[in-house]
Amino acid sequence: MAILIDDPLWPAHGRRWAHLVSDSNLDELHEFAAANGIPRRGFDLDHYDVPEEAHARLVAAGAQHVSGHTLVRALIASGLRVRGRDRR
Repeated sequence: MAILIDDPLWPAHGRRWAHLVSDSNLDELHEFAAANGIPRRGFDLDHYDVPEEAHARLVAAGAQHVSGHTLVRALIASGLRVRGRDRR
């Protein structure tokens, strides 16, 4: 089991954001986020949106830094991925 984080490339609300996911378990993801000060409101069905300034801290806490492509592939392989068309 691993927590993965990609690069903070996504602009919104005057800052850039990364995605934080689990490769196996949403409970593991929620526990990691809570333990590292990421608010539950940042959760978006299968990932947390995390601000750029939290990136290094999350990696230091154990999140594995991966490319966006690797993150999405791991999320799909885990069965946790929520497709865009299913987000409605």
